[in-house]
Amino acid sequence: MTLLTYWLIFISAFGAATLLPFYSEFAVAAALQTEASPLWIWAIASLGNTLGAVVNWLLGRYLIHFQDRRWFPFKPNQLGRGQAWFNRYGVWTLLLAWLPIGGDVLTFIAGVMRVPLWLFVLLVGLGKSLRYAVVILTVLQVF
Repeated sequence: MTLLTYWLIFISAFGAATLLPFYSEFAVAAALQTEASPLWIWAIASLGNTLGAVVNWLLGRYLIHFQDRRWFPFKPNQLGRGQAWFNRYGVWTLLLAWLPIGGDVLTFIAGVMRVPLWLFVLLVGLGKSLRYAVVILTVLQVF
């Protein structure tokens, strides 16, 4: 049962970080009601969510060449605004990649802007890990 719980957390966290509309908080909260370790839940959710963001970075880095295609997820004006915003505020904004609105786009734009992967993973991973710590501590009513 526990291994399945951890896999479900990873998959939900990974999916939540991609451009797909998905939420992982429910899976994390449900897992906290089982015998699963809160520390493992935190680590797996953080890892899954960070790796999902890497998918967005890869999409931004390598699929930008297809921006004129109809299926491309962003319109040129949206992409331009995102790039201008990222240029203005810099890579530190990646600490906010956990935000439910705009976070996924931010990770995509980071790929377009060719942020080094090591720096991307460091900043995004830190922000997402802190977010899951707050979610878990709140569900456990530590605050």
